[in-house]
Amino acid sequence: MQNFHPEIDPKTLRLMEELGFVARSLFHMREQSIDEAGLSFAQYQVLMHLFFAEQMGNQGELNPSEISDRQGVSRNTMSAFIRNLEDEGLVERRLDPDDRRRFNISLTENGRSLVSQYMHDHLDTVGRCFSALAPEEQETLLTLLQKLGTHVAAVRQQTVSGER
Repeated sequence: MQNFHPEIDPKTLRLMEELGFVARSLFHMREQSIDEAGLSFAQYQVLMHLFFAEQMGNQGELNPSEISDRQGVSRNTMSAFIRNLEDEGLVERRLDPDDRRRFNISLTENGRSLVSQYMHDHLDTVGRCFSALAPEEQETLLTLLQKLGTHVAAVRQQTVSGER
């Protein structure tokens, strides 16, 4: 690689490979933890967002824009997820009483039950993945990933706008 870009630190490439491997592995395990539910993890994540909104006590409904922002997917993708989940009887949509041009999404009893059924196994899988790190290591990793994420977003923005 040094022949193509002499200034690049070989550790940078190693970090990129390791981070990619861990991310792909976590993604795969995350998908497997809810495979039996017959949903993609992205669909299950919609249900989890709604479930946690209910549990927080102040909001049992979210609008599709809020959910798509939380998941980092386009509004069109979120519309497809919601349609599929609605067809499965897991969510329902209601007109927003404050703005009749919008609608809100909430869990049905079946959706709530499905989240409850798979949440323990899913969270257990996540916990086991990060149990290799001591609590202070987890905190350090979180801080470093947030710092890296902020920087990557800035670099991406520069790349999009043609800056260097």
